Amino acid sequence: MTSDPSQAQIEPAVRVSTLELFFDLVFVFTATQLTALLADNMNGRGVVQVTLMLGVILWMYGGFAWLTNAVAPTSRFRRTLMLIGMGGFLAIALAIPTAFGEAGWVFGLGYFVVNAVHSGLFIKAGGPGSARAMARLAPYNLLSASLVLVGGFLPDGWRYALWITAFAVMVASPYLNPIGEFSISPAHFVERHGLVIIVALGESIVALGVGAAGLRVDLRLVAVAVLGLSLSYLMWWVYFGGDQDEAERALAAVDPARRARVALAAFGWAHYFLLLGIVVVAAGIKKAIGHATDHLTLGQALALAGGLTIYLMGDVAFRRILRIGQLRFRAVGGVLALATVPLGLWVAGVQMLALIVLLMAMLYVEDRGLVRRLGRRS
Repeated sequence: MTSDPSQAQIEPAVRVSTLELFFDLVFVFTATQLTALLADNMNGRGVVQVTLMLGVILWMYGGFAWLTNAVAPTSRFRRTLMLIGMGGFLAIALAIPTAFGEAGWVFGLGYFVVNAVHSGLFIKAGGPGSARAMARLAPYNLLSASLVLVGGFLPDGWRYALWITAFAVMVASPYLNPIGEFSISPAHFVERHGLVIIVALGESIVALGVGAAGLRVDLRLVAVAVLGLSLSYLMWWVYFGGDQDEAERALAAVDPARRARVALAAFGWAHYFLLLGIVVVAAGIKKAIGHATDHLTLGQALALAGGLTIYLMGDVAFRRILRIGQLRFRAVGGVLALATVPLGLWVAGVQMLALIVLLMAMLYVEDRGLVRRLGRRS
């Protein structure tokens, strides 16, 4: 008999721990590696590789956010397993540049270790409801991890096929298996995923430094670096501009029996596009930093504009699922971002400035609309 998830015996909710923050630092390296791979391969093959690897990595990385939401890393045993999981993620990150080459087996092995740690700790310490839910989900995770591992030893064509199949299993598994018994602490859940976005946005700042390495430091370089920083800041504002408390309240208001499903859609699928957008924009910034007054290639200009489009559409999906904030201005902004591509083909700095102006205008119009609505209600 399935117990009511709202009555499940779970550990008291805690805020994000320093160990979780330390764990998230591995994601900085993962995002850096994905950004570097895309920056060096701005073509269809590079996009497919980065999109697929981010999806596979984020499924299990998000799984650890769900894990620590139910299982606080308060004992030496739990912290040790978290360290082993970090080691697995580090191996994955190290393998990213040649994951579709000689390091495929390292990527697969690291992923298998991460999966084993996650499932084992969840089942052992997740509480009755979450442990039962994880026991049902674990075989699907084991299957996908096995496909990633085996694919890492096989030639390119087979590797693509098996890793795409593994990703498909991940996407389908929550719908083939009930997940309502997973306990979700809204405060911790929202905070943890917000920190993942912060970490990813921090990588775009790292991309500035990497892109500027070896260049002469002059006013032109400083100017384009400030443009890159401003673009990253406005992306931060899009996500964090006063709506975190609203997201927490919205998630808390969801019926506990449906909360896990809503959390998966908002903080799983929607956040995948948010993070993919950040990685793509960071790759564009990295290539633009050395070409402030020069033109970009079509792929580089598309990375800047298209990455922002993906990010804004991911944010629209996130808000729509939780029914918070406004949607139409961000959806329009996502479409208009693509119109800046010709500017990048002319001058990189002009395209970056245009994207900044677009975001500022979008946020201003959105804010004025909110002020008017609040005025009518008062």
